[in-house]
Amino acid sequence: MRTVVLGLGNTLLGDDGVGIYALNELQSNWQDHEKLDSIEFVDGGTLSFTLTETLYGADNLIVIDAAQLSAKPGEVKVFTDNDMDDFVRTSNCSSVHEVSLSELLDMARLLDTLPTRRALIGVQPEIVDWADQPTEIVKKAIPVMCQEANSLLEAWH
Repeated sequence: MRTVVLGLGNTLLGDDGVGIYALNELQSNWQDHEKLDSIEFVDGGTLSFTLTETLYGADNLIVIDAAQLSAKPGEVKVFTDNDMDDFVRTSNCSSVHEVSLSELLDMARLLDTLPTRRALIGVQPEIVDWADQPTEIVKKAIPVMCQEANSLLEAWH
């Protein structure tokens, strides 16, 4: 069983980079070394179609990213499987990424490499503008995002 944990975002755009910061914290604190060879932590940056190769052979996918949740800044929500697919397909957000997460999932689906189990751990950004760090309220959400990822990893492995 192979799981890809994919952090997304641009660390030059403040809260948009939270997926990368959360991924780095999650990876540095990952304790279960027995499972480490079955978990791949990937800095997906601002997305590209080359990430479809990363998904090849993955049973599970966890995406960590800032997302327009229509919530208070710093609020974390988790979407799994079809709920994730529906959210990324219907969310009305402009993307600074080369491709959208929806397009990446569609490409994986077309190539028959879409992981069976999928989750999006999203946090509502406060500000997406030139800044080299997330806002304080979004920084405080990083441990929550990591806990959600840890819970999924434990359940799936």
